[in-house]
Amino acid sequence: MLNGKTILVTGGTGSFGNHFVEYALTHYKPKKLIIYSRDEYKQFVMSNKYKEYKEILRFFIGDVRDRERLSVALNGVDYVIHAAAMKQVPTCEYNPIEAVKTNINGAMNVVDAVLNSRSVKKVVALSTDKSVNPINLYGGTKLVSDKLFIAANAYAGSRDLSFSVVRYGNVAGSRGSVIPFFNNIIKEGGNELPITDYRMTRFWINLEQGVELVIKALSDAKGGETFISKIPSFKITDLAQAMLPGCKMPEVGIREGEKLHEVMVTKEDSTNTYEYEKHYIIYPHFEWWNKDVLEGGKRVEQGFEYNSGTNTEWLSVEQLKEILSQM
Repeated sequence: MLNGKTILVTGGTGSFGNHFVEYALTHYKPKKLIIYSRDEYKQFVMSNKYKEYKEILRFFIGDVRDRERLSVALNGVDYVIHAAAMKQVPTCEYNPIEAVKTNINGAMNVVDAVLNSRSVKKVVALSTDKSVNPINLYGGTKLVSDKLFIAANAYAGSRDLSFSVVRYGNVAGSRGSVIPFFNNIIKEGGNELPITDYRMTRFWINLEQGVELVIKALSDAKGGETFISKIPSFKITDLAQAMLPGCKMPEVGIREGEKLHEVMVTKEDSTNTYEYEKHYIIYPHFEWWNKDVLEGGKRVEQGFEYNSGTNTEWLSVEQLKEILSQM
């Protein structure tokens, strides 16, 4: 899929970008991988990590807020993966205009730059469960971003160009997620792991699964689809016991903008959602979308909701221990 292709990853020095590069170099032979981000130090660290691939990797300092810079970076690019975003919920709440500039204006700039390019064939934008029925600014900005990328297909015209979205929740072990937070407490000798709410559940997805879903979207998308992995759920209390058996778990109260459960497919989306062996696809509901759905899918029942709290597959404490030992 990626062999001989030139791929640009916005926000490419983040958790996803690092793992995508490693996965692409291990499983494929891309012509070029362009890392587009605004942090020169992270680019320096990443370039040292992959010294032997200096003929393939390119590091481009730039911000998605800068459409002209994006246009320059897209020269000769085949595929674009849009991973750049402000993701921390409290940071977005305190800096709402900055979140809008990056997550919404940045998405607009990527779409416009791609539409004005002559080479790009496929674009996959990373989304989040927080864009579903959003209750915080981060989720609100990502909802708008998703809509922008899906609607962009209407402007592609007869070009061989598609925009699609990949949606998942917090990736296990990624920066800002609960596992590093618990790990820091354990390393400092703590014997208590704070739980915001004992009822809280989350979906489990690791970085490799996230990358594989993006590859799936690049391979199968016709334009406008939202891809969602079928993955197990876990209880936050079980995760705490898996990481520090027998620990105390004081309930500290849910944080502003935080949900009890992750929702990937809403009841309202069920009308246009199809289930496949390893994933769901929400197809767009627009007059301009006249493509056939992918073979092998089955339309979900009306009113279906993919919710971490009502999921049919769960990880036990022992299973979480085993997975964590391999991370």
